[in-house]
Amino acid sequence: MKLLISNDDGISALGIRTLANCLAEAGHHVTVVCPDRERSATGHGLTLQQPIRAEIVESIFHPAVKAWACDGTPSDCVKLALWALLESPPDLVLSGVNQGANLGTEILYSGTVSAAMEGLIEGIPSVALSLASHISRDFQPAANFAKILVDQLTAKPLPELMLLNVNIPSVKWDEIAGVTITRQGIRRYVDVFDQRVDPRGKTYYWLTGEVIEDVEPPEGLNLPQNIPTDVHVIRKNFISITPLQYNLTYATGLQELSTWEFSLT
Repeated sequence: MKLLISNDDGISALGIRTLANCLAEAGHHVTVVCPDRERSATGHGLTLQQPIRAEIVESIFHPAVKAWACDGTPSDCVKLALWALLESPPDLVLSGVNQGANLGTEILYSGTVSAAMEGLIEGIPSVALSLASHISRDFQPAANFAKILVDQLTAKPLPELMLLNVNIPSVKWDEIAGVTITRQGIRRYVDVFDQRVDPRGKTYYWLTGEVIEDVEPPEGLNLPQNIPTDVHVIRKNFISITPLQYNLTYATGLQELSTWEFSLT
């Protein structure tokens, strides 16, 4: 299968190297186009006010992998790859493996998910992969599962165009409890700005965040309540797979608002 891989942790991140090398060794045709540095939590930002540059990178990946480092955002990288760098479209776009989970409402900020979403926007099925740890350096279980998932998608393609948001627990391979299809949960954070003073005496703020609770999504979202949420299954060492789309229309709201009447006179 022809694969395009990107991320938001940058070209030097161990997660993307482990993923790309694993899939190349499995015989897939792998191309990497990713940021030249850390670009986490950039969401779906695109670079419009300055040029985007990309350079071929050698000696980092498996010899069969062709790689570029791009000075743009994760979404820039995928868009540039699809419209300028690749000779033909890939069969699948993958993003990751990210250092840290992308669960619940975190996906709205995630550069990892946004890179995969850019592939989806261009009509290519996509997968975002995240390791649920900010400190673990063992990305091999996540890469192993990515290989299994790619083989699954090769044998049985997705019935509709979608993005699979995959979170892998930070445990050894034989400690993974299984794989579960999930719905997106809700994570609430207490956002704390650490106020500091620079050497010139000027005040600046550093954003930090801490999860304070995981909340069940409201029933009005028309999602099956018997399907568990991603934030819950990852705690039990299950791999979570959540199907996503880019159409954010609120179905229940559409039905309710259709009864509104407006007078413009």
